Amino acid sequence: MQTAHAKHLTAPPAVPRGALRVTPLGGVGEIGRNMTVFEYEGKLLVVDCGVLFPEETQPGIDVILPDFTSIRHRLADIVAIVLTHGHEDHIGGVPYLLRERADIPIIGSELTLAFITSKLKEHRIRPTTIRVEAGDTHQAGPFGLGFAAVNHSIPDGLAVAIRTGAGLVLHTGDFKMDQFPLDDRITDLRAFGRFGEEGVDLLLIDSTNAEVPGFTTSERELTPAIDNVFTTAPRRIIVSSFASHVHRIQQVLDASHRHGRKVAFVGRSMVRNMGIAHDLGYLRIPRGLVVDFKKLESMEDSKVTLICTGSQGEPMAALSRMANGEHQIRINEGDTVLLASSLIPGNENAIYGIINKLTDLGANVVHRGNAKVHVSGHASSGELVYCYNILKPRNVIPVHGESRHLHANGELAIRTGVDPDRVIIARDGATIDLVNGLATISGQVPAALVFVDGQTVGRATEDTLRDRRRLSEGGVITVLAIVEPDTNTLSEPLEYLTRGFVHDDHTLTGASEEVEKALAKAATQGIDGLEKLESVISGAVSRYITRTYRREPVVIAVVVDA
Repeated sequence: MQTAHAKHLTAPPAVPRGALRVTPLGGVGEIGRNMTVFEYEGKLLVVDCGVLFPEETQPGIDVILPDFTSIRHRLADIVAIVLTHGHEDHIGGVPYLLRERADIPIIGSELTLAFITSKLKEHRIRPTTIRVEAGDTHQAGPFGLGFAAVNHSIPDGLAVAIRTGAGLVLHTGDFKMDQFPLDDRITDLRAFGRFGEEGVDLLLIDSTNAEVPGFTTSERELTPAIDNVFTTAPRRIIVSSFASHVHRIQQVLDASHRHGRKVAFVGRSMVRNMGIAHDLGYLRIPRGLVVDFKKLESMEDSKVTLICTGSQGEPMAALSRMANGEHQIRINEGDTVLLASSLIPGNENAIYGIINKLTDLGANVVHRGNAKVHVSGHASSGELVYCYNILKPRNVIPVHGESRHLHANGELAIRTGVDPDRVIIARDGATIDLVNGLATISGQVPAALVFVDGQTVGRATEDTLRDRRRLSEGGVITVLAIVEPDTNTLSEPLEYLTRGFVHDDHTLTGASEEVEKALAKAATQGIDGLEKLESVISGAVSRYITRTYRREPVVIAVVVDA
């Protein structure tokens, strides 16, 4: 297998004449912020532009974006953004790209375009959209596009075939082969077969479940388990799911209807997306079933179902706020909380923390770990092997997965007969050139994590997060020093102000001695000026605290000229 190691790669050369360049800017080596850029004859095509949700080691971050650095100077060359489906990790970054050029056409299916259009309204962007369906073709600059239906955990998913003079590329998007889907829309293997007969020069294929043997369980097999929750729950049922998981929410609505419960959606994104799905006919809601949640306050608890966001432990989502007692809906003894989504890697601690808090409040928490209430939306290894055997791709780039998923998927490709030298384990930012039917790694472009922190984009850095982690772990010490500028000596004893740093009257005595030594040394070296002295003082205190107490608080020095 070809493996991309960023430390061994340099900036790529110009795209060879007649070649297609493929550059994943997210979603390769991670699950989230999926984005791939295709370049041919000087034009760019973007497939998906999603977000990655932060881990607990990234405090204060809302979402994480792909890095647009490599295409920012070429925004005018982008002919379109193709969206494979409407999940946040595939569409959530679109508003931030359109902030930089608002008229880039967006190509997608009906539900996907409805979700992104609604999201863009919040950013005051009116997009140019092109609606396509399975079986359609569309020409976007030099890229000939074809679309095939794929089954996933959200309706209206599409695989996209990209035709250029360099060959045929097939990007599966997220998919599985559920033979009994809730919407009766299966992955179109006949279309895959036609692509295979035409000749797939490069396959980008979902890797999320490449390590999982066999076949992914059908959505319909969850119905008995979900029904059992509704049969046994004595009081309210609070269901937490992705705000775009239309299939799962349909099952919850059906169960509520069978058991005589009224339903309310909680959370802005949940209300918005389910309203869109219902208006477009993707969600079937019996008349009178869904009501405003305020009306449920006067109903018997055994007749109430609430559907909210927060299945990944997101701190600002409805379920997290309920668990922390910060939401107007209070969790009570005997309530049942149903977590109807899988655990995204990296979110496990946050999710289990929420489960513990809900349990302490007296709720019975039903989740994938103790009941069959969720199945994956991604193809397991058996399904992937079927795809390889049908498509017979000449080159393969596993995408949408962490390193272990990519390698497992690559091994499946090799076992079905793909030349090992034509299986590419890429990384975000790696450039892969398809030349004369052969795909090879050609270089590396920037692909850093871009943090969204409130209203700022890209200003928070790893250094910012390191300081936040230090603040949470060690607290902060502010040192006030009044210094004689001519001699670098203290006019008065140092004053320490601390927050979150545990100490007694003697803890910082030694630090003051270290500061005096450091100031004396600075004077002999001709170091002066308030900013330089502040650095000398903060460094001396930090070193002393770390060496003596094995703590790493943030130390801020304020020097006043005596």
